[in-house]
Amino acid sequence: MTSYNANTRLIIPALGNVWSTLQPLSPVIVRVTTGLLLVPHGAQKLFGAFGGYGLEGTAGWLESIGFVPGFLFALAIGLLEFVGGLLLTIGLLTRPVAAAVLVFMAIAVSTHLPAGYFWNEGGFEMPLMWGLLALSVLIQGGGKFSVDHKIGREF
Repeated sequence: MTSYNANTRLIIPALGNVWSTLQPLSPVIVRVTTGLLLVPHGAQKLFGAFGGYGLEGTAGWLESIGFVPGFLFALAIGLLEFVGGLLLTIGLLTRPVAAAVLVFMAIAVSTHLPAGYFWNEGGFEMPLMWGLLALSVLIQGGGKFSVDHKIGREF
């Protein structure tokens, strides 16, 4: 099955078979990459790894922007990113985790909105991208190469 319109001619027709062969891996690449890239952010918040502030520092920052009690928000966000990232990576509870990440990123976008668009200026670019990746995973589900599929239970 091709992912492109059969009436559309490819500029390099020989690549049609390549794209068709690799197409089933596309959702896996998005899901696994999203999961694996969330894990270090959770480790920063939970453990202070990778130059992060740990639970206490993250809680203080969250309280400073109005999320009280900061400790519970820091714990929830850290667990979502760390454990949720691992779950996305293996494709277990894929849709519920992706939905939680999507909601969290929608809140993060609204928090970063006053700083503008660009991430290097504290803007909403990165949470928007994370949210769109989570939305893609939510729509696709765990897919063929996931624990959800293996156990025969898609949530």
